[in-house]
Amino acid sequence: MSGVRLDKWLWAARFFKTRGLAKKAIEGGKVNYNGARAKTSKTVEVGALIRLPQGWDTWEVEVMALSEQRRGAPEARELYRETAESEARRTREAESRRQANQAMQHPLKRPDKKQRREIKRFMRGE
Repeated sequence: MSGVRLDKWLWAARFFKTRGLAKKAIEGGKVNYNGARAKTSKTVEVGALIRLPQGWDTWEVEVMALSEQRRGAPEARELYRETAESEARRTREAESRRQANQAMQHPLKRPDKKQRREIKRFMRGE
């Protein structure tokens, strides 16, 4: 196989649930192919570097194999390899998000009537 469309490869590698979502991300400029903005019909080649968002994180992967068919997750993971700096950045950011969530004090219960009035008063600026 000489090349596969970028949207098909992203779908086959299970980064997006549908080709339509992959196309939307590519056209929105969220996916970079070898450091540049790409079109949906860009031909993916082995060894290319793709940068794309996934939830809160940004993945930077190297293309290891090509496929036009969507297979199981273990087989899809063989299509790419995440770069070391990308993996380190994702774990660092995940840890900082986890610590930020722990620092926030979550209420143990819902506010009662008096507390709701105080909240509304505060929001109005009284």
